[in-house]
Amino acid sequence: MKYLVISLTILAFGCKPEIQREYMMEPCPEDEKISAAQQIKELKDEGYEIFDMVNPDNGDTLIMQQYFMVFLKSGPNRNQSPEEAQQLQAAHMEHLTRMYQEGYADISGPFGDEGDLRGITIYNVPTLKIADSLANLDPMVKAGRLAVEVKSWWAGKGYPLR
Repeated sequence: MKYLVISLTILAFGCKPEIQREYMMEPCPEDEKISAAQQIKELKDEGYEIFDMVNPDNGDTLIMQQYFMVFLKSGPNRNQSPEEAQQLQAAHMEHLTRMYQEGYADISGPFGDEGDLRGITIYNVPTLKIADSLANLDPMVKAGRLAVEVKSWWAGKGYPLR
């Protein structure tokens, strides 16, 4: 359980300077300042759906980007032995960590109850098809222990969770 909490902390807060220092991580690419115009061009060139607007109070440009929220649900095959379930959980965490490290996912985490919805991952990729493909690579999904539902979701580019 300790490692799960540490992994989720790193996944959720990996771009906070204090976490970077504690875990000796590289600074996040977002820390390098580029103009809004350059960021908009790069996102469009990479195929992302975006729109932007100017804040009339301060003149700052807010870039809204389409992300993909993957809902992880209880799957049709949940009859694995405790040992198999534990191995699948370890492989699931490795998959989520890899998605974060490779820049495909921005945050992942479980829900706090035992309901049908088990957790979420927010993918930072250009299309729903890519998000769905990456989510379906999860060993828990392949084994049928989890199923996925993907929804597009808009958020301000570069804004942290609070």
